[in-house]
Amino acid sequence: MSHPAKRWSAAILGAILAVAGAVVAAPLSAQAAPDVREHTITGYWQNFDNGATNLRLSQIPDAYGIVAVAFADASSQVGGITFTLDPALTNALGGYDKAQFIADIATLRSQGRQVVISVGGQNGAISLPDAAAAHAFATSTYALMQEYGFDGVDIDLENAPNLVNMTSALRQLSSLAGEDLVLTMAPETIYVQPGGSYLALIDEVADLITVVNTQYYNSGSMLGRDGKAYSSGTVDFQTALADILLDGHLRADQVGLGLPASPSGAGSGYVNPTVVNAAYDCLTVGVNCGSYKPAAKYPTLRGAMTWSINWDASNGYNFANVVGQHLGAPPVEPEDPEEPTDPGATTWSSSQVYVGGDTVLYNGVTYRAAWWTQGDVPGADPWGPWKVV
Repeated sequence: MSHPAKRWSAAILGAILAVAGAVVAAPLSAQAAPDVREHTITGYWQNFDNGATNLRLSQIPDAYGIVAVAFADASSQVGGITFTLDPALTNALGGYDKAQFIADIATLRSQGRQVVISVGGQNGAISLPDAAAAHAFATSTYALMQEYGFDGVDIDLENAPNLVNMTSALRQLSSLAGEDLVLTMAPETIYVQPGGSYLALIDEVADLITVVNTQYYNSGSMLGRDGKAYSSGTVDFQTALADILLDGHLRADQVGLGLPASPSGAGSGYVNPTVVNAAYDCLTVGVNCGSYKPAAKYPTLRGAMTWSINWDASNGYNFANVVGQHLGAPPVEPEDPEEPTDPGATTWSSSQVYVGGDTVLYNGVTYRAAWWTQGDVPGADPWGPWKVV
């Protein structure tokens, strides 16, 4: 979510397994799961006014298949949560009340979308120090699901969750809610590095998880699956770190790529949505990669996440339009990549810096750069730096 930038050093992290050969990933065992769209965007709806566009749930574009309501509040009981519409937001929306909010949740659900209550965030103060707190979390979350119509919960705790008690809480919630429970997570990068606390939690409740959308922003350099350090703001950062989750921890349909919707949505790590698309292409069909090559192809990758829907609205819904449309029309793996027709053209790389006059080959087409560029996918934007030769 939108938080002060946190810097972590890759040097303090342990080594991880080297990448395997590029093959299509063998699926982990499947289990009953909510009827979530095959490829979609998870978006956070802000229950507060911070300068981004204020929205009613009914105004959220269809590209957002999972909507996380941010955020629940801590109740007076340790571990318990509650929820109330922010009065300032209610006033800014001309009197958006609880009944209208509940009706909007029902409308989104009738459209085949899911709505979850998000727990945590920058100012989240939910902790589960003991078994009683775990029980309070499960029962209070389920009570909100019944009261408002939420499909489940999003875990966005920006600290190390208590493994034993959070595992217990989520399993108790699953027992209450049944197999249609939607469980999403949005861990910071440091916590899903090998040995990280979220990665341990993911392993404990993988059979319950709908999707994990790691926050690939507000982060320093991190280790990828190959043990090398990658910097945020690049295709490699997303693909190399996502490949850790895909290394036996989660199925591809349980993994999404979390990025901010606009520069205002995070302290650092914003990328043009075309870079998100390139990372998605790299992981699903092995094209548009940077220097990192995933260990396999993951065609069932769930999609992406953004903080936030409101900041996306302030930015003309650029994220929803660019990424959402791309998820709706998955890339096709080229059977025979063509060689450059221009002797000076090289295959385009998202991590390479190009200057005006440079030529590249992308999907069999030669493009020439009109000005300095890095990460702009050729052909993605008719007003962008790349022009067909």
